[in-house]
Amino acid sequence: MALAQFTPKEYYNSKNQGYYQFITIDDIISNFLVSYVGDDKIIKSAKRTEIAYHAQRTLQELSYDTIDNVKSIEIEIPPSLSFPLPHDFVSYVRITCLDDNGLERPLKPTNNTTAPTPFLQDQDYNLLYDDQGNVLLGKESEASKRFKAQNDNATGTPDLSDTKYLEEGGGINVDFGKRYGINPQDANRNDTFIIDQPRGVISFSSGVKNKIIIIKYVSDGLNVDGDMKIHKFAEEAMYKSIALAIMSAKANIPEYQVNRLKKEKKATMRSAKIRLANINMEDLTQTMRGKSKQIKH
Repeated sequence: MALAQFTPKEYYNSKNQGYYQFITIDDIISNFLVSYVGDDKIIKSAKRTEIAYHAQRTLQELSYDTIDNVKSIEIEIPPSLSFPLPHDFVSYVRITCLDDNGLERPLKPTNNTTAPTPFLQDQDYNLLYDDQGNVLLGKESEASKRFKAQNDNATGTPDLSDTKYLEEGGGINVDFGKRYGINPQDANRNDTFIIDQPRGVISFSSGVKNKIIIIKYVSDGLNVDGDMKIHKFAEEAMYKSIALAIMSAKANIPEYQVNRLKKEKKATMRSAKIRLANINMEDLTQTMRGKSKQIKH
């Protein structure tokens, strides 16, 4: 039976473009049962639910450091300067602001503030509790409110009335902080953001109000059935990882069999990373042409 699920006409007139480069988790499980489980196979017996569990765990791990499972969304920042994290968010990769030319300007996370959990207090500064004795919490911390109220671009402009910006003769020292006082971590005039993990919200400084933001983030691929698929370049790594996980959990398995599967898994993972790196010789050649340029220090 052919692997294609659609005729060319159905494919180009549907929303399934690019599906052929992936294989679903259900197919992975079925193929594993046929190839690895049986009386004359490596694994004598294994339940489908057990294989499904290890397949999902393997997909998670591969999504973090092997598969380029990076998603991106484009949003307009509301006046509240806060936006919920994507529903399948695990960790962010890059957050940028779209300028008038369609170019992405990177935003940087700030390490100078956090998003703490606000406790409610009365006028005597005593904590407030509900009927069950739990501390009442506020909707948003004061730290987050003040962070969103400030403007990074404004804070980057020096106050020339401050005496530290003046030279002895009264003139303005235009080189102040440029040579030795700059912190490379903060060498960015773009705005900043903080991620409130407990509340599932990302907050931005005021400079990006009503602007377009692009959030690129890592997902584990287990959110919905349609996302539970893996690139065919990493298919063999899936099989070896599932086999190793099942054999490692069984009793009375010879150590040499487990060690063999460990080596096979490591080899297939390395092969998957190389394949998914998508190293194109034409692109590499174009990039390496810049090696002839002399770099001055």
